[in-house]
Amino acid sequence: MYRIGVVQIDSQTDREKNLKRAEELFWEAIEKDVKLVAFPEAVAVADKGESAPENAENGPTATLMKRLAREARVWVLAGSFYEENPGGLRKNTSLLIDPEGKTVARYSKMHLFDADLPDGTVARESSRTSAGDAVVVADTELGKIGMSICYDVRFPELYRLMALKGAEILMVPAAFAQNTGRDGHWKTLLIARAIENGCYVIAPAQTGSKRDGTFITYGHSLIIDPWGTVLAEAPQEGECVLTAEIDPERLKFVRASMPSLANRREDVYKLSEV
Repeated sequence: MYRIGVVQIDSQTDREKNLKRAEELFWEAIEKDVKLVAFPEAVAVADKGESAPENAENGPTATLMKRLAREARVWVLAGSFYEENPGGLRKNTSLLIDPEGKTVARYSKMHLFDADLPDGTVARESSRTSAGDAVVVADTELGKIGMSICYDVRFPELYRLMALKGAEILMVPAAFAQNTGRDGHWKTLLIARAIENGCYVIAPAQTGSKRDGTFITYGHSLIIDPWGTVLAEAPQEGECVLTAEIDPERLKFVRASMPSLANRREDVYKLSEV
């Protein structure tokens, strides 16, 4: 059994200021005797909601997160940041960093929000971000960790693939929208991902108003156990650090009590690749 820390932060457009605040919250988490600190999506710079190459980087966020992991001797989920992608659009990338400061897993957001909304709004995340195409599960001393980002949570296929690859902890760093969050989508989807896969779900979230007030994030960072029990939840507003215990024996008990992974009907349906 060990303790995990989740950071809820209000990142804006000043990368230096955001990273300084992220470091402050990191050390606040370390004071709570955690083995892993997880940050939300867009921890370094908030997405402006338009083609914004100045948001992309290749160094500052990863360098900071690796230093923090090394100095505190803990695991770090570097939430996500907009990564330069030579020859293409930026990527929305999350890193898992070990206590030596080494990147052990890298995941780029797979599902991008492209929609023609009923009010006439056209959303094209793909116009400024390139989608990833790899299912990522890292085998660590803390357990097998599956990686995802925000909008991915609406696609259960991804999480089932991670569970079938052995994932025990599912990471969902996010900058989730207030309008869908307040209607229950955020919490309901995260609890469903935990229950259907028998996994812990760790969901660090952005808080605050972005894009000059045109996009409000929902906050409500969550830590959920494999039975769907909410172990810790933040409010919508305000930066904070959540902690909760991760118990591998609890995970084994839940999977034995509700063996939905073992009871899959592969004779009737079979995924082409796991």
